[in-house]
Amino acid sequence: MDTSKQLDTHYDPKAIEGKWFNFWQDHGYFQRGSAGAQAAATPDAQPFTVVIPPPNVTGMLHMGHALNNTLQDILVRQARMQGRPTRWIVGTDHAGIATQNKVEQALAKQGKTRFDLGREDFVKACWEWRDDYGSIIINQLKTMGVSCDFSDEKFTMSDDYAKAIRRVFVDWYHHDLIYRGHRIINWCPRCGTALADDEVVHKEEKGHLWYLRYPLVEPVGDVSELIVATTRPETMLGDTGVAVNPADERYKELVQNHAMVKLPLTDRQIPVFADDYVDMAYGTGAVKVTPAHDPNDFAMGERAGLEQINIFDATAHLNENAGAPYQGLSREQARDKVVSDLDALGLLDHIEDISHAVGHCYRCDTIIEPWLSEQWFVDMQDLVKPAIAAVRQGEVVFNPKRWEKVYFNWLENIRDWCISRQLWWGHRIPVFYCDSCGWQDASEEDLTVCPECGAPLRQDEDVLDTWFSSQLWPFATQEWGSDDAKWAQNQAAYYPTNVLSTARDIIFLWVARMVISSEYFTGQIPFKDVIIHPTVLDKHGDIMSKSRGNGIDPVELIDKFGADGMRFGLALQVTGNQDIKFDENKLKSSRNFATKIYNAARFVLMNLEDFAEPSERITPDPRTDADKWILSELGELTRKIATGQPGYFFGAVARDLYSFFYNDFCDWYIEFSKAQLDDPALRRSTQANLVFVLDCALRFLHPFMPFITEELWQKLPNGDDTPSLMVAAWPDEERLAGLEFGHAQAAIAAVVNIITNIRSTRARYHLPPAQDLAVTVKSSEPETLREQEALIKRLAKISDIQFYSDLERPKESVVTVFGGLEVYIKLSGIVDLAAESARLAKKRAALQKDLDRLNKKLANQGFMAKAASEIIEETKQKAADAADEIANLTTQIDALA
Repeated sequence: MDTSKQLDTHYDPKAIEGKWFNFWQDHGYFQRGSAGAQAAATPDAQPFTVVIPPPNVTGMLHMGHALNNTLQDILVRQARMQGRPTRWIVGTDHAGIATQNKVEQALAKQGKTRFDLGREDFVKACWEWRDDYGSIIINQLKTMGVSCDFSDEKFTMSDDYAKAIRRVFVDWYHHDLIYRGHRIINWCPRCGTALADDEVVHKEEKGHLWYLRYPLVEPVGDVSELIVATTRPETMLGDTGVAVNPADERYKELVQNHAMVKLPLTDRQIPVFADDYVDMAYGTGAVKVTPAHDPNDFAMGERAGLEQINIFDATAHLNENAGAPYQGLSREQARDKVVSDLDALGLLDHIEDISHAVGHCYRCDTIIEPWLSEQWFVDMQDLVKPAIAAVRQGEVVFNPKRWEKVYFNWLENIRDWCISRQLWWGHRIPVFYCDSCGWQDASEEDLTVCPECGAPLRQDEDVLDTWFSSQLWPFATQEWGSDDAKWAQNQAAYYPTNVLSTARDIIFLWVARMVISSEYFTGQIPFKDVIIHPTVLDKHGDIMSKSRGNGIDPVELIDKFGADGMRFGLALQVTGNQDIKFDENKLKSSRNFATKIYNAARFVLMNLEDFAEPSERITPDPRTDADKWILSELGELTRKIATGQPGYFFGAVARDLYSFFYNDFCDWYIEFSKAQLDDPALRRSTQANLVFVLDCALRFLHPFMPFITEELWQKLPNGDDTPSLMVAAWPDEERLAGLEFGHAQAAIAAVVNIITNIRSTRARYHLPPAQDLAVTVKSSEPETLREQEALIKRLAKISDIQFYSDLERPKESVVTVFGGLEVYIKLSGIVDLAAESARLAKKRAALQKDLDRLNKKLANQGFMAKAASEIIEETKQKAADAADEIANLTTQIDALA
């Protein structure tokens, strides 16, 4: 065999990963339409298309990106090897608020604001920032080895993408689905912009419920005042009414008599009115109504015809409407002063401590302000109906299915979408105004002159919500709206896309909106399957973030464990549970797994000096039961992969691959093969089987661990027909699944278990590996095992083993029972069984004492309520470890009985 095909003694991921990524990219394997060698055999194979959830241009790779892109790459690489023309669309989102914040922060360091630059120059600065920093996350994705089409990178602010956005806006505008309205919106005083409802993060926080006394202008019966409860006493300066439930007997007389309240700290009088929205059981059943600063109050105020008084400016400081004593104060300052002033007047009844949800900006974490403002909205009521039907009818399928509930809940309770943002970086709203004659319209093209009177036009100052542009991602990235001819070609070949893999927190922000817009503009669903991948938490179950100090940088993990080690380690942790408690030990084991594969391949290659048949043309040649066993195990693996991958059971498939490669192939078949390679009659067939199994296993493993599998596959005698494993044919699943040799599989499974138990006995009793042992096996088929006697003796390093169909337990022996076998290992003269049993029993008693103490602590409500989560988890783990060890000791003691 060619010596250039030999491997170095040690495996070094850094020496191969960059090399192979450049090789794949240089050969165009990532580009649209690329398909593996199997494409020729399957000319009718359906294309496989995926759109990457576009990371923010401001972003850096985090663990969620690492997991999600690993899962997507597994699917894309497998499809490519199966001969399907693939297209994995990659790009970045312009991230309006986030990018503008980054640029403003940079300007602040120079003592400047965006207003010093002006809009045009500020937007140029944003583009410059994007050019300097926007490719960081794309380059980080490349270090992972993901096989996106990097030659056709998309950006949500590109000229082509902008054309699609304008077409959408103008269409909806002209169909009266986009309108401008004066409404309560979520306002971020830090970012200076409106936010959609789903861009507000609600956090449970400790607060207060203040009970305020509102005097009636004139008493009604024996009622001279109302007590209202509020979490925001400062907003009382904008109150224009007090609402009660019409069924509340306590207040019926006040409503019937049109009672008025003298609003404290002001010179205004406000009415008492009835509204069904009021919860009679909350507080006193009387609710202060501030229409300009609460969406529910806004709705009640509209029904009652109340005045809307806005008391806050854009920075959440009180304005002139709040009155001179409070004008200019921040929300917090005004709250303190209002409470103090009411208390001084005897109008503060009492205060309760509560816990309540407080809305925060999803970008900067500032507490949002419900604010009455003129904004642009999308009327969602009819738009959502096809999107609901698409999932109800199974056209779009969620995996796991339970996430459909989140989707339906949002769509079935939809409110109109606020799409305008008071930013400069983003897609400017394409509405033009004539201040001379009042003409107004939306246009796909920039307009400068009024078509009615010829006067100059001005464009709307606001930009569109980033999610407005992101909703078009599956089809705008395929030239919809910018090139009708290209879109027609792409639609026919690559649309709808096959799979969307994303996080659960953007099901409504992004997933639902993509279905809505795609159904409306293309008449098709945007994707067939939606994978909601697990959330990666820290080992204590807490959300990872830099601010918490528990964030983990995937780039550092790649440097430490290699890209393959990180990818496979993450895939191993995907289970049926939604969240992953990240365990770095899984990455360590994956790195060790890579080393194990490398060493196994090195062994195979070192034994091929007289073998040159290309692996792609090899037919397995099973001569021994060991050969038949490994081929049967390969067939079993194939059946598991064929079932697991279509169901997106990534973790299960990863664990099956690990078990086959690490245990069956590396630990056992290679050991079995050593004697066969020394036998001239078996050498050629054993070489063929080693190469065949290794080749198939590398192909199956490639989507998970692309770099090491490519490196090893290139060393195999695979001929020159296929230049890369990335485009090599996927194993013939039907052929491999048919590899079943039941008799041999059962026989070698028994051999493996017998040898394992002999080795475990030596380890348990601290016997040297060369310690000879007398072994007796009771089996219903002793003749079958006698055929394997030489194999067992060689690998178990024993000189004597007997097989019987009926047998009394030999004296002074330990017994293990499994799979219909009883294995007796005689230890007389080697181990003092009575003393060993007593030692184990003493150890078990001590462990039981520890376990009782740990369980008592875990049953203590005070401990569970006060201890830190990591301490509780550590205690639970200690208890679980103790219980496992006790069970293990009990098994050992029983074996000595």
